[in-house]
Amino acid sequence: MDLRLTRERFAAARSVTLATVSPSDTPHLVPVVCAIDDDVIYTCVDHKPKRTTALRRLANIANNPAVSLLADQYSDNWDELWWVRVDGRAHVVDAGEPVGSHGIDTLAAKYPQYRQRRPEGPVIVVESLTWHSWSATA
Repeated sequence: MDLRLTRERFAAARSVTLATVSPSDTPHLVPVVCAIDDDVIYTCVDHKPKRTTALRRLANIANNPAVSLLADQYSDNWDELWWVRVDGRAHVVDAGEPVGSHGIDTLAAKYPQYRQRRPEGPVIVVESLTWHSWSATA
């Protein structure tokens, strides 16, 4: 799959899986919404209910900035299968910082829920992206 199509499929995905690594080298996977602007991916802690605000993904990124994000499509017609994985380096910023505010703006352009209720939580910024993809058909 060419890079243009790879990026388009990832950018259009409504949710992706974020993988971080714990201090004990255990993978931690969580579904997130995200948006991409140029070569930066943004996701954030929003108002959806959570058991705690001390999210493991944030602590994991503080300890080890290596992350992966996976978008995929499953279909019973296996000719329609594809996946896109983006590896990168993440850091967490406050939503009030300029890069955090830009990240929220980027997310709000994609998700109307964020225009209706702007997130106030931390923003995860993923940079230094490396793209990987596979598709059942060319």
